[in-house]
Amino acid sequence: MSGRPFAGVLAPITTPFDGATGAVAPVHLRQNVVRLLDAGLDGVVVAGSTGESALLDPDEQRRMIGWVREVLPDGRWLVAGTGAESTRQAVALTGAAAAEGAHAVLVRPPAYFANATSPATLAAYYRAIADASPVPVWIYNIPKYTHLALAAGLLQQLAEHPNIRGVKDSSGDVKNLAAYRNALPRWSVLVGSGSLLYSALELGCDGGILAVACFAARRCADLVAAFRAGDRGRAGALQESLGRLDKEIVAKLGPAGVKAAMDAVGGGLYGGPVRAPLAPLAPAERERVASLVCA
Repeated sequence: MSGRPFAGVLAPITTPFDGATGAVAPVHLRQNVVRLLDAGLDGVVVAGSTGESALLDPDEQRRMIGWVREVLPDGRWLVAGTGAESTRQAVALTGAAAAEGAHAVLVRPPAYFANATSPATLAAYYRAIADASPVPVWIYNIPKYTHLALAAGLLQQLAEHPNIRGVKDSSGDVKNLAAYRNALPRWSVLVGSGSLLYSALELGCDGGILAVACFAARRCADLVAAFRAGDRGRAGALQESLGRLDKEIVAKLGPAGVKAAMDAVGGGLYGGPVRAPLAPLAPAERERVASLVCA
């Protein structure tokens, strides 16, 4: 699969934790993946932002990839988040992800020393990871968490690397998304905001990695199918629904909100607790999430 370009919708799956021990719960993880893919998604991302990647141990990330691969149907994507603060660790995480069966890796920029980071050091970071990676690399722009926006010009410098194949843009800025699409005609350009999926498709982007797909997978898949079939009215109506869920749950409440939505929507999905220091939702917030997803 790593040789073909990506198109469609992936869920950046949550990491399910056992409520008693706090350990990753592999049974829930596998069950969630099966249900999301059965709903029509094109794949999943393990250890992304919605998966609380910053709170996971490297060995937890590695084992999760293997557990997901066990239940992944043929033709579906398994992508692993492998960005890290040091180039050395990102290379190690990437190698481990590939060894466990990931088809590609999604790599955020280092964030702790963001004020001391330059375009040259960022380019060197991504080239080193791509040089070492056994699988294709997708770049991850998420300035909300990294406080570092990746300019289209920087990505253009990396466009000739044969092992860098795509970018996920979670800036939430449609102008930035358009700049990426125009600057990177040979890459897969993926939107990271459920509020912008329809706009991304109109711009000629290839799909999205959307937290809202963790609890509204069928609507995401149906939107893409309707758009491809030329039914813009249905696609637009689905986007209106997804946009409301994205803004009220994903944007405002983060992983805790996404997990609460998974618990509320049912269908065998398991959200469960977040890992400290993230805080659980207050009861009133959980009730509001339930009312939104069940509307």
